[in-house]
Amino acid sequence: MKKLIAAASFTGILLVSCTPKAATSTAAAGTSTSTAEQIAQGKTIFENSCGRCHKLPDPASHNPVQWVGIMNSMAPKAKLTDEQHQWVYDYIVSVKK
Repeated sequence: MKKLIAAASFTGILLVSCTPKAATSTAAAGTSTSTAEQIAQGKTIFENSCGRCHKLPDPASHNPVQWVGIMNSMAPKAKLTDEQHQWVYDYIVSVKK
């Protein structure tokens, strides 16, 4: 019985670690969880961290759902914290087409 509980606990941890970043929930809701100041910091991080390696994409070139996938793959390469990841995402989706 203890092995079953341990396996269930491990599985719960594994499932949590494999879920997409919080940005997916904000994308689905269409809302931002960041303040205006944090979004401004997201813009700075986007320009400095992302622009360090490649030309910056136009934020309006993708929809919020597409940005989730892009951000989830690029944020680790840019060594962004979860908080910075959220701020950059919120900045990108706040840019109007």
